[in-house]
Amino acid sequence: MTGAAAVAFQDLRIRYPGAATFAVDGVTFAASSGAVTAVTGPNGSGKSTLVKALLRRVPLTGGHISIDGVPLAELSPRDVARRAAVVPQREEPAFPMTVREYIALGRFPYASVWRTSDPDADRAIAAAVARAGVGEFLDRQTDALSGGEWQRVRVARALAQGGRVLVLDEPTTFLDVAHEMGVFELLADLARHGMGVLLITHQLNLVARFAHHVVLLHRGTIAAQGPPDAVMTGAILERVYEWPLVVARDPAVGAPMLIPLRAPASVTLHRPTDT
Repeated sequence: MTGAAAVAFQDLRIRYPGAATFAVDGVTFAASSGAVTAVTGPNGSGKSTLVKALLRRVPLTGGHISIDGVPLAELSPRDVARRAAVVPQREEPAFPMTVREYIALGRFPYASVWRTSDPDADRAIAAAVARAGVGEFLDRQTDALSGGEWQRVRVARALAQGGRVLVLDEPTTFLDVAHEMGVFELLADLARHGMGVLLITHQLNLVARFAHHVVLLHRGTIAAQGPPDAVMTGAILERVYEWPLVVARDPAVGAPMLIPLRAPASVTLHRPTDT
């Protein structure tokens, strides 16, 4: 069962310096606790810009963001980190360390010059390790992990931060089918236990299986949002992705299933830059 809004974007507008158009233009939606909210859309639709805005790496032109009902502008970086953990699209440690040491970095928001120890660290790290299923990796070096193992370890580090919100930007990039499914199953389990999961992804068929709420972006605006059945229709997806396709039913679970078609000779390929 879903709960209150964990992260909310209200009439958000963002324009990069020198850009003629808005990267995000009037976007409003909420990611609720106890649910997986998936933001998807073509390259260049503004998906990753939302994460950058949450991290305050880009200034807002208009609108606002709130976490647990508190405006982002009123929260210090430490407060944000204690409420929401972000797993960015790209991240590599500057030097190898053990998985145990890497996960412990999630407790940094609780460090203080006035306190030499974090009394909740051991409990929080142990819980994060158990939930992410990475106990067998703890003594391995981070540069010795496979892609799928590394993604689960990154999630464990984020879980060690605590808070009610987990934000992930393309967490299954370069993963094979089994590891993709493993990551989505983990996120679904976290939502079942009350966490709010905000996921940026291109994986529409996995979104249809696992997401409770889908936000489909197109050129910086919301083309559709709602449950997968309402958003993943042939008419909507063809218009947004500008590609011939059909939407069938997943024979395993009955969710919508996107099937791209071969392009007619008259179709011109578009390769916009992602934002």
